[in-house]
This record gives sequence, structure tokens and C-alpha cells, in this order.
Amino acid sequence: FKDYGQPVKRKKGPAPKMLGNEVCSVCGDKASGFHYNVLSCEGCKGFFRRSVIKSAQYSCKNNGRCEMDMYMRRKCQQCRLRKCREAGMLEQCVLSEEQIRLKKLKKQQEEETARTSAVMTPTPPPEMATLDPQQQEMIEKLVAMQKQCNKRSFLDRPKVTPWPQSQDLQNREVRQQRFAHFTELAIMSVQEIVDFAKQLPGFLELTREDQIALLKTSTIEIMLLETSRRYNPTIDSITFLKDFSYNKEDFAKAGLQFEFINPIFEFSKGMNDLHLDEAEYALLIAINIFSADRPNVQDHDLVERLQQPYVDALRSYIMIKRPNDHLMFPRMLMKLVSLRTLSSVHSEQVFALRLQDKKLPPLLSEIWDVNE
Repeated sequence: FKDYGQPVKRKKGPAPKMLGNEVCSVCGDKASGFHYNVLSCEGCKGFFRRSVIKSAQYSCKNNGRCEMDMYMRRKCQQCRLRKCREAGMLEQCVLSEEQIRLKKLKKQQEEETARTSAVMTPTPPPEMATLDPQQQEMIEKLVAMQKQCNKRSFLDRPKVTPWPQSQDLQNREVRQQRFAHFTELAIMSVQEIVDFAKQLPGFLELTREDQIALLKTSTIEIMLLETSRRYNPTIDSITFLKDFSYNKEDFAKAGLQFEFINPIFEFSKGMNDLHLDEAEYALLIAINIFSADRPNVQDHDLVERLQQPYVDALRSYIMIKRPNDHLMFPRMLMKLVSLRTLSSVHSEQVFALRLQDKKLPPLLSEIWDVNE
């Protein structure tokens, strides 16, 4: 409208969006939208609609000369209604309360019909995932390799320093025996991981420097993955070599800190909830080893190319095994991200052990970059 005279007709279609700084042409309050061809606030819209529908009779105490603002719009409703009409409010556009209710009901029915139609419309079945012969052969080979490596570690079990039966926490010899027991188990785990990595298709194609870089940073993460698959939720403990079971207190007795122990058990519980099988663990470990973003890796492109077949195989395998769980694949990859955090906590634990004057064996010192 112009100069608050006759309203300017607006083209059909949605109302223009407000810029946020307009004011109501009737009461001077902040406007919120177009209504009956005129810029006005919600208060004026509702007031005009109620007044017209109910044929309200108002009386002005100032002979109709009230100046409308945010205060006077409530004090003199006769002048406010007059101002509304002058500004272009159209009575023929006003809906009664019943008409508004019926309009909302009709809209709800239309939305419900649309939702029902969408549910009833059959969707084409998703394309079934399949493993090609090369992927199937690769997965079977990975599982067999892991079993063979585990078998060799099991045969070395008698070489591990026995866990002391004494409960004396102050005895230095007993504490050293517990620490030796854990470090020897860790050495066996590292050797198992190295043997597995060397048999992975493509690993020996890398330079020796890149092989060492990948193993140094992935070993602790793979050890934690292997630890999680040995977690027993019934007794809240972790079992190594089928016979050695340890709870949180046992880890603490060996010199580890609860700041490192608790995250290990939390991660193990989360992995246990996924109910992964041997093939899924083997593929996750292979993906973890071939991580091109590791420090000191030179040939990033080759490492990424070597990793991709394992990622594709894991995705297809999950789609076949869990066709209704579309989030399992990203959940499993997110566990690899969690391992990065645990790896950082492990570095802090290694530093704490050094402060306690606990000397790590040469193999662990080398692979964890501990400078004695």
C-alpha cells in the first residue's frame, strides 16, 4: 500500500519474507508478515479478525483522534480497528474460529494421506551385495592366517613368566614378576601382529621404511583390537592364550594406570556389543595396518591402493551378513578412530612407566619409540 491509503494488490503466491526490521503500519510494533495485502504484526492480525467476527463495539474516549502506537493499541481499540481498516485490512478475508479449525483439520488429513501413500507404495528391493571370488578367497586367507599366528603364540605360552600367587603389593620382586608377565604377553602379541602383517597381500611391496612406519604406529591399536575380542562381559575380564584372565585390578597390579585401564575395558565392551566374527576382525586389522596417514609413511598412494580392497571387502561382507543394519559399516570404521585416541593414552602410559623406573624389553622399546 502507499501512504496508508488503498491497499496495493499483491500477486498470488507465497508472502514475501520479512527482512527483520519492518514495523506494523497500525501499531508500530515489529511486523511479522503480510496479511490482507498489508504489512502488520501478529497482534493486529488477531485483533482485527476477532473484532470483525464478533462484531465488537468499541468506544473511543478521545473522539477518534488517538495516535496508534504499541501503548495506545491496547488503550483505544476503536481507533485501532479504524486504523486497521484504513491500512487495508479486508473483512471478506477474515476466517472464523470454526473455519480456521476446519482448515487445519483438512491440512492434517492431506498430510496423513500423503504419508500413508508413501508407506503403501512398494519400494524396489535393494540390490543384493555379493562377494566376488577374489574377495571370498582373500577373507578366507586372512582368517586362516590369523588362526595360524594365534596357534604359534599358544605354543609359546610356557615361556611366559608365571603370574605370582602372592598378594603382597609391597613386595618388589612380586611387582617385577607381574610386570614381566604382562610385557612378555605383549611381546608375543607384537610378534603375532608382525607375522600377520608380512603375510598380507601387498605389504611386502612397500619399502622397508614404510613397513616399519606402519607397524610402529598400528601395533598398539591392533593389540587393543585383539584385546577387545578376548573380552568376557560376564566376568568383566580379558583372557589371553585361553587360560590367563585378568580384570582391572590385575592390570593395575602389573603397574598400569586406571587412566589407561578403564578406556581399554570401555572400548572392549563397545566392540563386544557389535558381535563381530573372525572375518570382520581380520579385515579391520588389515585396514588398520594400511593407514596412509601414519607418521613417516612415504608412499601414501600405494598404501591407500593396498588398503582399498580390504575396505571394499568389509563393506560387502557386512551388507551380506547384516542386510538390515545400514550403520554397521560406519560404526566399525569409527572404532578405528577410537583406537587413535587409545593410542595417545598408551603413549602417556609408557611415559608413566618410565617414571616408575620400569624398563621395557628392547622389542617394545623399539616399536613404541622409547629411548632408554
